[in-house]
Amino acid sequence: MANSHDPSILIKKQPAGLCTLLPAWHWLAHYPREYFVGDMLAGFIVAVMLVPQGMAYALLAGLPPEVGLYASILPLIVYGLLGSSRTLAVGPVAIVSLLVATGIAPLAEAGSGAYLQLALTLALLVGIIQALMGLVRLGFLVNFLSHPVLAGFTSAAALVIGFSQLKHLLGIPMPRLEFFELLRYAVLHLPETNWVTLALGGGSILILLYFKVGLGQQLQRRGLPAQWVLPVTKSAPLVIVVLGTALVWGLQLDQRAGVAIVGDVPVGLPSFTLPTVDLAVWQQLLPTALVISFVGYMESIAVAKSLASKRRQKVSANQELVALGVANLGAMLTGGYPVTGGFSRSVVNYDAGANSGLASIITAVLIALTVIFLTPVFYFLPQAVLAAIVMVAVAGLVDVKTFRHVWQYNKADAASFVVTFVAVLAVGVENGILFGVGVAMLLFIWRSSRPHVAVVGRLGKSETYRNVLRHQVQCWPEVVAVRIDESLYFANSKFLEDTVLGLIADQPEVDHLVLIGTAINFIDASALETLEGLLRQLKDAGVQLHLAAIKGPVLDRLRAIGFVDHLGDQFVHLTTHEAMLSIGVVAD
Repeated sequence: MANSHDPSILIKKQPAGLCTLLPAWHWLAHYPREYFVGDMLAGFIVAVMLVPQGMAYALLAGLPPEVGLYASILPLIVYGLLGSSRTLAVGPVAIVSLLVATGIAPLAEAGSGAYLQLALTLALLVGIIQALMGLVRLGFLVNFLSHPVLAGFTSAAALVIGFSQLKHLLGIPMPRLEFFELLRYAVLHLPETNWVTLALGGGSILILLYFKVGLGQQLQRRGLPAQWVLPVTKSAPLVIVVLGTALVWGLQLDQRAGVAIVGDVPVGLPSFTLPTVDLAVWQQLLPTALVISFVGYMESIAVAKSLASKRRQKVSANQELVALGVANLGAMLTGGYPVTGGFSRSVVNYDAGANSGLASIITAVLIALTVIFLTPVFYFLPQAVLAAIVMVAVAGLVDVKTFRHVWQYNKADAASFVVTFVAVLAVGVENGILFGVGVAMLLFIWRSSRPHVAVVGRLGKSETYRNVLRHQVQCWPEVVAVRIDESLYFANSKFLEDTVLGLIADQPEVDHLVLIGTAINFIDASALETLEGLLRQLKDAGVQLHLAAIKGPVLDRLRAIGFVDHLGDQFVHLTTHEAMLSIGVVAD
């Protein structure tokens, strides 16, 4: 008997158009009662993580801490209703916060009203870009961010983020500098360290690491039920916030030891906000908005697909773009800044048992209650504690494993990782990722400009033809069969021409050349011109050109343009073996 709570059954019961526009209709219309416990627990645990993280990431972005909380209310509700992932946890994240700071810092002073207006404007631009990309189905554009480039960017950005928190961890005022200049400045000013601040931050880091690495195993060995291990181990940010605040308040460390604190955090829900409407400002922020849109979406879709596959669920790439875009518009309207799906919170959301977007909505409600009732307790919260949260959160983003794997598999891809990594550290996050994308594209063009070309022969008495360098095959002096393992376009068409003419020059006895197109998916205008020239040159040399195993769409274009008529239809063959039969070197 079919499960009445099977998502596929629920989808069939609903109008297709409504399901597409509002994926939440799947679970809103027929919400299984047993889902609630998982959603409630997941929503609570993520809220416990998100309150201190949201404040910390807002400070990283150069914004007041409450902005991180504002960005964790309406955007989460919007995504819960519009997102196709049931477990993605949306909100402020470290890399997007760094990009916000990088893009806005040259235009306004951090923490000022103008700075906040620019953050709202950035959220608007990101929302428009992502929503439009989803609506017109341009999600494929993110494919230009290859995995090595993204991993190199993320790893370097994690270092930039981590070291940007040194000023809070050491209690030393530091100007905004590039990575290597910041390191030099920190080393030169180490004697000015506020040791009480460092003790608070260092102790917080140790507690976070203990909760992350060792506590879970100890609790399991002592027999704590598995359903309680996750809430306890993920409560570390809340624990250090409470401990740090209590220590500063009780010992008056802000006055006696100069420990920097968060200070006043406004009480109540955010008011309705609007961005700056100035085309000149929009133009200045557009490059940052594009980078945030692409990087934020890549981070979100990667974790969403990974978690969905574990439950055999589907995630719509274009719907995710729409949901994230509208979520960012929600952040713009409620005093927030750009948001996206976070990796660690999403994994926690999944592990805690989130079954639907209701978990995200519950998280938003709990954040809203925190903003309404609990913000005064954050007054004595040390900034060093928030810095510790950021540093531990981004430490896992340094992806050494991917670099090792890519290095072993393909040195060129490893080079794009290294170039992106170094560029981000040397010239900044925005220019660094653009540099990495450019290098990846150049490597792709270079590789595809020299496609693999195989001369093939017949395997025994079969109809199979394989590379003469890899197999014992039968060949004939009057025929050379060449397989091109790449689509033909302007960058590699001359390479094909030089290769074919070189083979003919080296084998004067050849009368027939068979061009095998099993791997050719497209032939552009430049490559077509090269083929036409090659046909003429082969005829002049007394060699007949044959086409074999050309794919239907490619052959249709060659017929439409008249190339097949010029070649002769009798020289176009369905398979390589058919071409050999036609030439007469093999028999049925």
